[in-house]
Amino acid sequence: MKMRQLGALCLLTLAALASARPKAGPEQKCKSGPVDLVFLIDSSRSVRPHEFETMRKFMIDILSTLDIGLNATRVGVVQYSSQLRNEFSLKTHAKLDAMVKGINEIIPLAQGTMTGLAIKYIMDSAFIAEEGDRPQVPNVAVIVTDGRPQDRVAEVAAEAREKGIEIYAVGVARADMASLRAMASPPFEDHVFLVESFDLIHQFGLQFQDKLCGMDLCLESDHGCEHICESSPGSFHCLCLPGYTLNEDGKTCAAIDLCAQGKHDCEHICVSSPGSFTCNCNKGYKLNDDKKTCSMIDYCSFGNHSCDHECVSVLNGYHCRCNQGYRLLDDGKTCQAIDLCAEGKHDCEQICISAPGVFTCDCNEGYTLNKDKKTCTPIDLCAEGKHDCEQICISAPGVFTCDCNKGFKLNKDKKTCTNMDMCNTVEHGCEHQCVSTLGSYYCICPEGQLLQEDGKSCGTCKSANIDLVLLIDGSKSVRPQNFELVKKFVNQVVDSLDVSAHGTRVGLVQYSSRVRTEFPLNMYHTAEEIKAAVMKVDYMEKGTMTGLALKHMLENSFLESEGARPSSRNIPRIGLVFTDGRSQDDITEYAKKAKEAGITMYAVGVGKAVEDELREIASEPQEKHFYYTTDFTAISNIAENLKLNVCPEESQGEIEVKDPCACESLVEFQQATMSNLEQLTQKHIL
Repeated sequence: MKMRQLGALCLLTLAALASARPKAGPEQKCKSGPVDLVFLIDSSRSVRPHEFETMRKFMIDILSTLDIGLNATRVGVVQYSSQLRNEFSLKTHAKLDAMVKGINEIIPLAQGTMTGLAIKYIMDSAFIAEEGDRPQVPNVAVIVTDGRPQDRVAEVAAEAREKGIEIYAVGVARADMASLRAMASPPFEDHVFLVESFDLIHQFGLQFQDKLCGMDLCLESDHGCEHICESSPGSFHCLCLPGYTLNEDGKTCAAIDLCAQGKHDCEHICVSSPGSFTCNCNKGYKLNDDKKTCSMIDYCSFGNHSCDHECVSVLNGYHCRCNQGYRLLDDGKTCQAIDLCAEGKHDCEQICISAPGVFTCDCNEGYTLNKDKKTCTPIDLCAEGKHDCEQICISAPGVFTCDCNKGFKLNKDKKTCTNMDMCNTVEHGCEHQCVSTLGSYYCICPEGQLLQEDGKSCGTCKSANIDLVLLIDGSKSVRPQNFELVKKFVNQVVDSLDVSAHGTRVGLVQYSSRVRTEFPLNMYHTAEEIKAAVMKVDYMEKGTMTGLALKHMLENSFLESEGARPSSRNIPRIGLVFTDGRSQDDITEYAKKAKEAGITMYAVGVGKAVEDELREIASEPQEKHFYYTTDFTAISNIAENLKLNVCPEESQGEIEVKDPCACESLVEFQQATMSNLEQLTQKHIL
């Protein structure tokens, strides 16, 4: 941006100052510095011919006092009425004679008064590089008019001033003062002139000459500067000697206290002088070679101490200090080793081994030191496989003995076992039929019944063994009273399930504009715990991001770390989505991925829920996995229907595959393994 403020420096001195020195004549050119000056003259029909001649002479008189040249003052003239005419631009004439000739050849337009249009023209077309405008040179416009503008001038004049054009408004006779002030640059007393007739317009010319040329006010006025006065065209300002700063009055000077201002880098003491400082140190310290920082006097270096280990200098003296692992005795000089084991200041579980100020831990025979280097764990040769027992290994710290599973007896070698017919030799307790296996047995049930969790009794299921995650809509459209019905709906579903750590596990996720796991699958193991937790769930409100909820369920809810049982155990994973409105995000991707991941999806909708979205979420067949009702009060009926679909049908010939890895003993491991083999064999035979 051009340094337009230079124009203000070139045009500063008031008319009162102009009378204090001789006026510049044709032989006394203004040397104030380069200026790009454009005259904007009103040639409307209200300007009479003799008045226009006076205005022509007015411009020539001003130019005669200026230092005209391509490297000094450049001048352009634009004539306006209802039209515009560029008489000559800033680059047209390099000499005064040529400018005077151009002004004398101007023919008035004699039409209306479109002053705003004229200001817009000089801003866009006169003060541009193509027409001779120079960067870093002040732009000055002098507008001469005798009437009220017929268009709006305030906005375009403000834009011109914003671009750095300094505007002088000269009104003659019928000119409107408000319009002149709207055009001119502030302060108005320096830039607005109103004269009664064109014959008096030369008065502005004299003042304008003074503003361009100025005088050395430091030499010709009582400037009042305490130290130094520096002149600028038409003005002056005061300066101070080094080490001083100018006060708010702009004239007097105050010593710069760098210490008080914090503009120093002394470590201890700052000693100030005008604009400078020196550093010093507190008692007991000496100034370093950098003349800024301080070092404490080292009394230990004097060699008059008798410390057993180490001498430490302190302010105005010294004291003794012991090496790590030792403590200073009462004489303040000698050191003694610290035995933390003897003092009981350790946390070793079994054996403490001491060194000065430290200790290490060890364990008794038959034990091994844990990673915490403190506690001990019995060496379990059974768990480490460092035994030769055929069936059961019984561990003691560092040793073991062998035993046999139920139905077997230990041989004389104290390692191997001999099988017994378990169904004939033990009280097996099978309700229907006992099947002996190698060293064990298992119970089976008649067709149409399932073996219960006790492994002995038979019956129909209350609910399947499942991992169930419920996704409930907590958006603001549900409303608080309906959200309470939703929680009751969830608890009705829970009532239909056989909840336990080894049976059905339940997790709950609430979603709106975000997703929150209320509790994972492994948090609660009874129906009562789950129902109590459901009733404490806080309503989220906000939006309906069902797609985001499906993504959260797929990526988080069925992780083993969240309580889902390994997929190898073939325990069904079921997701139940409850919503009352259209999803605000896309559900297609994660509804599909959930079903591809083997999750059986149920979709329950109420009120404004979208049927197409519900069907897209639901697994096949949809009539079994898709539910909808118009009223929240009817969702209890859906909960009743869900009971039928969560339980597997009893006549499908399905078998229960037991997970041997979930057994708590080797007997149970073998029972589960043989049970799986037996059921698979029976199925193939059938």
